[in-house]
Amino acid sequence: MEKLRVGILGATGMVGQRFVTLLADHPYFEITALAASARSAGKTYEEAVGGRWKMDTDMPECVKNMKLLNVADVKTVADQADMVFSAVNMTKDEIRRIEEEYAKTETPVVSNNSAHRWTPDVPMVVPEINLEHFDVIPYQRKRLGTSRGFIAVKPNCSIQAYAPALAAWKEYEPCEAVVTTYQAISGAGKTFRDWPEMVGNVIPYIGGEEEKSEKEPLRILGHIENGVIVPAKEPVITCQCVRIPVLNGHTAAVFLKLRKKPSKEELIDRLVRFGGYPQEHHLPSAPKQFIQYCEEDDRPQITLDVNYEHGMGVSIGRLREDTLYDWKFIGMAHNTLRGAAGGAVLCAETLVSLGYIEKK
Repeated sequence: MEKLRVGILGATGMVGQRFVTLLADHPYFEITALAASARSAGKTYEEAVGGRWKMDTDMPECVKNMKLLNVADVKTVADQADMVFSAVNMTKDEIRRIEEEYAKTETPVVSNNSAHRWTPDVPMVVPEINLEHFDVIPYQRKRLGTSRGFIAVKPNCSIQAYAPALAAWKEYEPCEAVVTTYQAISGAGKTFRDWPEMVGNVIPYIGGEEEKSEKEPLRILGHIENGVIVPAKEPVITCQCVRIPVLNGHTAAVFLKLRKKPSKEELIDRLVRFGGYPQEHHLPSAPKQFIQYCEEDDRPQITLDVNYEHGMGVSIGRLREDTLYDWKFIGMAHNTLRGAAGGAVLCAETLVSLGYIEKK
């Protein structure tokens, strides 16, 4: 297939850098526009990022000499791209406004940001779980007055560690969950070099994260009604979120009540067989096996499992019966790959495969 031209909005930040590494040699996409704030516009990507390159691989040669555009110059950027990935660092109101401006230029937007996650006709999708939510796009296009442009988003990075298990066990009717997430510093766009106070430290607060962790799984598990996405009512989730001194990988400790009473073997079977459209259609970023179950008592571990399926798989372990709830388990996922840029790229691959994104 002829590659689609893609732009990256917020290309100099940590998630933007991750987009650059994932798209530099992608079979579907070619980076043709990099956009950032006005202060970076006009510089080459290498000049603008300088010593702030946070990835553990070298900056791709294909972007080093690309001139950065001003993300606010919407028409200029949109003219150079068939679609854009959004990782801009602005207020939520500013993000909502600028992403809609791009969509109205007939440029599809696949966003890593949280600003549009609760816009009723914007799909928030993990392609293995709620692919059908893309069906809301025609309603959104009607509202925006577009024939081609739209916005799609991926969910919060931390819920990837446990929401896939809730989806895999949907037939057993999860009704209550108590969750604690232990979140890596890259989720805040940081490395240990620029956040040295996190070394040997734990911070029991991440602004806004607990509300997202409690509510976003319900939106993913919801349904479309009258052109909008209606969140599920269950499972009711309560969550605490803790920042820990780990670079990549969010871990979740989960206690779960189910209305039906499966065996442990049935629960594990549903996990390891769970998958969907990305696996069936062999999409480039899709893990061959979405969820692995770790039998060892001390797994999943960040050092052993964070890069499972190139960081696009989810690891579950320590599933056992509980004295207060029915079951408890540990989940883990790579927060900047499956949880952020990689999840957005997989959404875009799915949208291309489904015919929602085409060349202009």
